[in-house]
Amino acid sequence: MRMRIPAGSRCLSRRARRSPRFFLYAACILGLVLAACASPGQPTPRHPVVPHAVTDLAASRSGNAVVLTFTLPQETDEGRALHEPLAIEIDRDFEALTAQAGTSAPSAKVPAPLVLIPPEMAGHYTERGHIRYMDELLPADFANHPDTDIVYRVRTRVPGKKPSAYSNATALHAYPAPEPIADLKAEATQTSVLLTWTSPPANFAGLALPISGYRVYRAAAGEPAPSGIEHPSAGGKSPAPQPLALVKIGDSESPAFRDTQVDFNATYIYSVRTLTRYPDTTLESADSNLLTVIPRDLYVPAAPQGLEAVAIPSQGAVPAHLDLTWAVSSEAGIAGYNVYRSDQAGISGTRVNTQLLLTPAFRDMNVVLGRSYFYTVTAVGRSRKESAPSAVASGSVPANTQSGP
Repeated sequence: MRMRIPAGSRCLSRRARRSPRFFLYAACILGLVLAACASPGQPTPRHPVVPHAVTDLAASRSGNAVVLTFTLPQETDEGRALHEPLAIEIDRDFEALTAQAGTSAPSAKVPAPLVLIPPEMAGHYTERGHIRYMDELLPADFANHPDTDIVYRVRTRVPGKKPSAYSNATALHAYPAPEPIADLKAEATQTSVLLTWTSPPANFAGLALPISGYRVYRAAAGEPAPSGIEHPSAGGKSPAPQPLALVKIGDSESPAFRDTQVDFNATYIYSVRTLTRYPDTTLESADSNLLTVIPRDLYVPAAPQGLEAVAIPSQGAVPAHLDLTWAVSSEAGIAGYNVYRSDQAGISGTRVNTQLLLTPAFRDMNVVLGRSYFYTVTAVGRSRKESAPSAVASGSVPANTQSGP
């Protein structure tokens, strides 16, 4: 049965088919049909993920170790963001000694791999957004490669993919440094902390070392301990409290150093490094055993000597009184003196000065004419520890004391 279409409808359909919109619609449908019927083509090839080369490789010495630092790339060599974790290859070579070690152009030979760090281990070497790797040099490294530079390069890769280009090369002269000091000790005195140690051997890997002195470093850390002088790490190398910022406080030509810039009851961490001087550079050893010291002012002054009491008659408006004098103490830790007075011999007196006396003299204006007084003097250290009393000196102002002319 044929379906008839009303005449009006046929006319409308013909008009629609002649419109520009109809032809656009038809073209789209045709394109989709042709795309569906066409045979599948080859997939678009993907570019290999190759990290950008490291550009900030730097090297420094820490005793007989080399500390390498650099930043991992964040982009591929095409400028695309890297999302995959990277493996790290560190290469090391010994090359002919240059006039001045430092950053240099890579040589033509292929570098020798030193270590491969898988992506899951990279976090163990990350500090503040940078990779930090320490290459511990062995005696054979120096003995077998005299008069050379140690040259380092690094490159990275996505596991299983093509590695990046080599980083900038950085070089250091292959000079041995002294072995670290292992027996740093400390002793508190009344004005300082005295550090002593044993000089390390003047050779390493069978090579003579020109030891030229020592550098002393100190950091302040921690809270005061209850008492005494403490150095819990004196028995061996031990990590100090973190963070640790060692600052050089002095040099010494002999294995001893006196630190006079200390605050009693503060906590200090000391390290000493041995110096070896070469024609073009000076190397430090690694840190000695890190020594934590809390200096205590245990100093007790000696009793003052030569106390005398002299009666002074009244002079005009100044009434009669007793003047006390004693010998100046030669000890460096004296902060001042106290004077004690008693009305009876053999009886401990009471202190008569309201403030610590800075000079060895005192004028006692509170005396009764005709009465005898018995005096002692003590010395006070900077920690307010007080000496034993001096020998007793007695004095009196006679009742018939007359004023002078």
